[in-house]
Amino acid sequence: MAQEIIAFVILGLAVIYLIKKYFWKKKKSDKNCGNGDCGCN
Repeated sequence: MAQEIIAFVILGLAVIYLIKKYFWKKKKSDKNCGNGDCGCN
């Protein structure tokens, strides 16, 4: 029982991580860091 709960929690965290990483993109701002776009935004 406890192993199933832990497995589902870990699975849920992994799915949330993947969704945030690939689908929840941050909007780029129009700022740049000095000369040209350094990719810090």
